[in-house]
Amino acid sequence: MHFTIKEMNENHAKEISTWTYKEPYNIYDGDDSEEFTKELMDGSYFSVVDENSDLIGYYCYGESAQVPAGKLCGVYAQELLDVGLGMRPDLCGKGNGYDFFVNGLKFAQSKYSSKKFRLTVAAFNERAIKLYEKIGFVKTDTFVRAHSEEDSTFQVMVLEI
Repeated sequence: MHFTIKEMNENHAKEISTWTYKEPYNIYDGDDSEEFTKELMDGSYFSVVDENSDLIGYYCYGESAQVPAGKLCGVYAQELLDVGLGMRPDLCGKGNGYDFFVNGLKFAQSKYSSKKFRLTVAAFNERAIKLYEKIGFVKTDTFVRAHSEEDSTFQVMVLEI
């Protein structure tokens, strides 16, 4: 699959805001709100399209890739480039993740001149964690995000190229 990475546009942001994932991955759902779309347009998000110009995912870098509860726990004190990503729900779990994420890291390395990356992932997301470990990320921290419905545990992982 061939990917092209471009600046996020409003149409892509609106589409991403409507994405819904199967349980338990639904914590990554968009909420189809104007606020969510606005966040995707803040300059730290990039659309990923395939050879037909169909939206297949996105990357985000910097503070936008951090989980606010992690900031409160101090897990982001070290100066690294935070990386976040999302793939269109119907493409998840089909073996596309490795190429998708490696392309996002290469883009970040080029755009931000970074060789040290950090990501935050829900601890239950074993599928993603296996992928990140395969790429070379190592777990460095965990924290819990308290939520009225249910607490969520997150892992922080780091890669130095």
